[in-house]
Order: sequence, then structure tokens, then C-alpha cells
Amino acid sequence: MNLTHLVCAACGTSHPAGELLNLCKACGMPLWSMYDLPAAARTLTKESLKTREKSLWRYREVLPVKSDANIVTLGEGGTPLFKTPRLGARLGMADLRIKDEGQNPTASFKARGMTTAISMAKELGVKKLAVPSAGNAAGAMAAYAAKAGIEAFVFMPADTPRAFIIECQVQGAHVTLINGLITDCGAEVARRKQAEGWFDVSTLKEPYRLEGKKTLGYELAEQLDWQIPDVVIYPTGGGTGLVGMWKAFQEMEAMGWIGSKRPRIFSVQAAGCAPIVSAYEKGLAKAPEFPNAHTKASGLRVPKAIGDFIMLDAIRKSHGGVCAVTDEEMVAGVKEIGETEGMFVAPEGGACYAALKRLVADGSIKREEQTVIFNTGSGLKYLECFG
Repeated sequence: MNLTHLVCAACGTSHPAGELLNLCKACGMPLWSMYDLPAAARTLTKESLKTREKSLWRYREVLPVKSDANIVTLGEGGTPLFKTPRLGARLGMADLRIKDEGQNPTASFKARGMTTAISMAKELGVKKLAVPSAGNAAGAMAAYAAKAGIEAFVFMPADTPRAFIIECQVQGAHVTLINGLITDCGAEVARRKQAEGWFDVSTLKEPYRLEGKKTLGYELAEQLDWQIPDVVIYPTGGGTGLVGMWKAFQEMEAMGWIGSKRPRIFSVQAAGCAPIVSAYEKGLAKAPEFPNAHTKASGLRVPKAIGDFIMLDAIRKSHGGVCAVTDEEMVAGVKEIGETEGMFVAPEGGACYAALKRLVADGSIKREEQTVIFNTGSGLKYLECFG
């Protein structure tokens, strides 16, 4: 609608809007969608939002699809931000909240990215889509591709939880299981996509999943009456949500909705797959591939993320930090959230609470700070983790 061009997050090279692109033509790094924000702000206002639909498409002016006819939606976004006083009381925290992305279509935050990515694919005439995924992205891609009438090809590790595999098959996707990690799945997509005629919608390897994910930041600010929380705790695999929120805060400030305050962002990873944690602690700008990656939290089993440099920059600029937790701590965190607040969160959500306990204990997060945990999916998809 107000999309003007794409710009490389690494080298700054500009690319035209309306052209089907994956990565920067100059350096092969992720592309960001850029908007005419003064034009957007003329109709997208705090007042106008009060009467709009409860979905992420309420932020239509800062989303990339040109024609409304090409929007592919299942009602994503508008997820609740729960106050969790009983859980917070266990840590002596005055204001702890959980943003529950498990209430999206396909039961995860991946619906946000796929609604915009598939809508743009439809608008740009894509006929076949492919994605490597540890689970939730595959399910979301299959669902939105089915809704759009686009053929979907999904590549997942062979040990992906059964619920994700069934979800993709039921929604008509061509499912291929790979003996390996998501990086191996990505390599298979890269090897075959040109010959097969697939458009690759891998994390941050096309510009538009990020645009759906950034609405996490818009919603968070709106739900807190345009105040920014002190702390955000985010489970990090590919990192699109973290990067997207950082972009959203910049856009909202440019439109005059918020000031310069940013939440302190804490990235949470699994002890068995912690490339961002390791790179942060070593002071690196990029994260080397994590060896022998393993964790029950399939969304966190990403040994190498193309957007690592953006994540690390955002964490440092926000004066946040990192934390890696064990699978046992994640499962215990899921159970603790369930028994205090009645929410069955994904292991990734449990990981965030486990990290919070440690970060409060060591003084990295103060008990009086308003803190938001992001739960990225429903625990019902991970039943194997709780046997």
C-alpha cells in the first residue's frame, strides 16, 4: 500500500518494490521493506485503530500487499497479552505478562509471517512455494498456501514432532522428511528450487515474512496503551520475530506513536543449540554455526540463522542479553506456567520462563521491571516432550 522499495539490512543496497526477490542482489543478505511512513500515518492513527478488525491486517498501511484482493488471511494476529500475577508472584515480580501466540491460526506465531509472505507471493504470481522448517513454519505455510491455491513443498527434519507432519499433509502440502537439521532441509530447497520452479520462503530469505512478524511489536505497544515494556524475553531460532519487533519500534517512532525507549531484549535459546548466545558472549557480530545442535524445542533447533547479525545488533543496542536453558528447564517451565496461569505453552515459551527465573536471580532483570514473555505456540503440538 505504502511500500516504496526494499533495502538490504547489511549493505544498504536499494531494490525496487513489486519485484519477486529473495535476498540482496549485491551481497546475499536479508531485505527490509521500506514505506512512505508520513503517508501511512495520515490514515493509520491510534484513533483509527479503535474501530478496526482484530487482526494484524489492522496495520494495513504498513504492510506490503498492494491490492486487498491478494490478502490471504485466516484471522491471524490480535492475540492476548495476559497478566500473569500468580506466576509473577513466584519471582516477586510486580508486572509479568505473557503474549500468547499459540492462539493464532495454525497455533503459532508463524501464521503472522506466512499471511504476508503468501499474500505477496500471490500478488507477484508465484505458483509453487518451498520452505525448510522445524515444524510451525511448515504448518503455517501449508495452510496459507492452501488458502491461496498455491502448491506447497515442505522439508522437515525426520524427527519433527508428528503433529506438524500431519498438519502439513492434511493441508495438501508435499512433505519431504530429511535425516538432519533445518539447515540440511534448507540446503535441499536451495539445491532444487531453480529446477523445480519453487519460490523459497525460508526465514529472512524473502522480505515479507518479516512484515507480518513485526506486527508483534505494533500489538505489544497498542495493548500497553502505547507504552513500551521494560523487558521483552523472546525465544530465538531464526529470529524473525525479534528482528521484526525491532523494525516495528523504529517505524512507530518515525510515525510519532512512541518515543525513543526500547525494551531490553533478552534472547533465549536451548543449551543444545545456542549460536546467538555463544556469539553474544564472545562479542561476535555474527554467529558461527552451532555444532551438534539438539533440543526438544524444535523451533529453537536452528544452528545457523542468516539474520544473526541483525539480532545481535538489536540485543546489544537494547541493552538486553542472552540466556540458554536446558530441555529439562523448558519442560519444567511449561508445567509451572500451566499450573499457575492455565496456559499450555510450547517448550519455547517454557524456555523463556526458565530464562527469566535465572535472569531475575542474577540481577540481570529487576523484579520491578515490566516484563513480557513471548510464547510462540501451543503446547498441544509438542506432546512427545511431556511423556
